[in-house]
Amino acid sequence: MTVDHTRAPVLEALAEYRREGRLAFTPPGHKQARGADPAVREVLGDAVFLGDVLVTAGLDDRLTRGRVLQRAQDLMADAVHADHTFFSTCGSSLSVKAAMLAVAGPHEKLLIGRDAHKSVVSGLILSGIEPVWVEPRWDAERHLAHPPSAEEFERAFAACPDAKGALVTSPTPYGASADLRAVAEVCHRRSAPLIVDEAWGAHLPFHPDLPSWAMDAGADICVTSIHKMGSGLEQGSVFHLRGDLVPPKLLGMRADLLGTTSPSALIFAGLDGWRRQMVLRGHELVGGALELAAGVRAAIEEIDGMHVNDRDDFCGPGAAHGFDPLPVVIDLSGLGVSGFRAADWLRAERGVVAHVTDHRRIGAQLTHGDDRDTADELLAALKDLARAAPGLAGGPRVEVPPPSELRMPQARLPRDAFFGPTEDVPLERAAGRIAAEMVTPYPPGIPAVLPGERLAEPVLRYLASGLEAGMYLPDPSDPALETIRVVAEGDGGCADGDDG
Repeated sequence: MTVDHTRAPVLEALAEYRREGRLAFTPPGHKQARGADPAVREVLGDAVFLGDVLVTAGLDDRLTRGRVLQRAQDLMADAVHADHTFFSTCGSSLSVKAAMLAVAGPHEKLLIGRDAHKSVVSGLILSGIEPVWVEPRWDAERHLAHPPSAEEFERAFAACPDAKGALVTSPTPYGASADLRAVAEVCHRRSAPLIVDEAWGAHLPFHPDLPSWAMDAGADICVTSIHKMGSGLEQGSVFHLRGDLVPPKLLGMRADLLGTTSPSALIFAGLDGWRRQMVLRGHELVGGALELAAGVRAAIEEIDGMHVNDRDDFCGPGAAHGFDPLPVVIDLSGLGVSGFRAADWLRAERGVVAHVTDHRRIGAQLTHGDDRDTADELLAALKDLARAAPGLAGGPRVEVPPPSELRMPQARLPRDAFFGPTEDVPLERAAGRIAAEMVTPYPPGIPAVLPGERLAEPVLRYLASGLEAGMYLPDPSDPALETIRVVAEGDGGCADGDDG
């Protein structure tokens, strides 16, 4: 069947809705901007409200006979070589949970790379799935985690042959990617599905100079954030399905448990339009971004005290398999400035907002939406940062543990620790206790502490020193981290995986 990628069913339905001048006595209550606050209309513009209509009984009729959303999803699936695609307006944080629930259930095992995003841990808490953590490839020199190897997944399956499947994050926010083909082969020898959290890889299918994307590498479910490296609106996410290990109706049912019954037509329109844009012009647009990134990387490397992490830094034996150059990750060690201080200075003094920030790096994410003007502004700001660095150096030092001290034993299931009896204890007395909450440096959003882990002094020192140095920790119950929530002493709850 010929697929016409010049069509955009959601956008076309929105245009028809306006053209016909339909008068809706349904939500949303702003009634095509007429009831919206004038100050809000002035900031947002009426176009936002005019595009904010119901999906069912708005874009489509009450029985969805026009198949507007389904046609858009089918076109997206064709664009990335998937059998089925599901749109989500709740971000990949929802999509990855739906994928997990389609593969494993309460007290069933799922192999998961320990460099997973906090949304994966939230999925464990909600579902009661038992995680079998698979070790990332740690770069002890740069204090970075790269995706786990296929060999690590092989060992994990050998230790837990009853695991229902596996989940790997690739690419990472730093641009490192896994050998997905090899990981998929490990899973499929056991008829176990592979989920890939590819939130940072929306652009990968559209240029051959980028790492392979999940659907072409043999993954069964792939979760992608179109709003990250694509040009969709925030919260726009898709999850793709391929093969017969996960029934599409089952995945749809699991997604329905979590998704909103009031999805945003605006976000659907962003997904639909991005797919058309990429199929028709993706090679050109991504190719231009790659060329721009190459020039930016070379120019930053000429700034004294700055080093741009590249393929040689991230890839090779014991490291990542592939590399995406669009997340431009800048090591500031030579300046003696933390990424936290550098990011704050760039925003306050030059109006430039960095992405990933950690104890020694900042990230400048480039996409097809950048051009020479934005690149020049970035480079000028970075040169100014280098000149200002002597006044920014020093300050609190983040005590980053070696990889051997970062991992803590999982003494309880995340769900049991999170929902069981808890108490708050002073941070200095928390070592040895079982955590009952997440503590996550953000971005990139990989938890340093998970519910159910037995807390260790090096990790607690890392978080306390990081917070003092400017690290953002959005999730602990005590934002000052003077206390931490732990499982109450004497709790006789489930001890699944005790010290495992």
